[in-house]
Amino acid sequence: MATTNQSAAPYTVPGLSTENGHEVAQTLQQRLHALNDLQLTLKHAHWNVVGPNFISVHEMLDPQIELVRGFVDELAERMATMGVGPSGLPGDLVQARTWDDYSVHRATAVEHLAALDLVYNGIIEDHRDAIQKVGELDPITEDMLIGQVKELELFQWFMRAHLENSGGVLQHGGARTEQDAAESAAQ
Repeated sequence: MATTNQSAAPYTVPGLSTENGHEVAQTLQQRLHALNDLQLTLKHAHWNVVGPNFISVHEMLDPQIELVRGFVDELAERMATMGVGPSGLPGDLVQARTWDDYSVHRATAVEHLAALDLVYNGIIEDHRDAIQKVGELDPITEDMLIGQVKELELFQWFMRAHLENSGGVLQHGGARTEQDAAESAAQ
């Protein structure tokens, strides 16, 4: 059975109490899990996209995967700087996550993009919650998360550009699950 990494040093960054520094780091741990999951989900979509827009979406995903991998490293290093050992272990991720596995497998580009749009909604909303929480304690970490959200929102716009009509209506508008989003976009 996996256990959460509780290793913490008796210090944090200058200017924060150890308690506050470790609290910020624990918030980052959940973001670390979410972004580790996102990079795997994006790679899954990259491998399983088919159809007429295959190459454009296949190639569009690779730079985003690399960017998210960089975000993961940035979060882990910030946690370590704050005196808390980050966990990138799959068992810890599965145990701590509050979301389900990505539910779309072999599917067209618009189906994957519609499902990924919902994934990004969750990632961005949770990142924004973390920004609010850590902003009261540590503006350095807040700034890092703001920069990540900026990039995540930009990529979400790239995906949505494939899914919207000239009136700005998304093909999967109103869908609540990834599978529903994919099915709506396919029609």
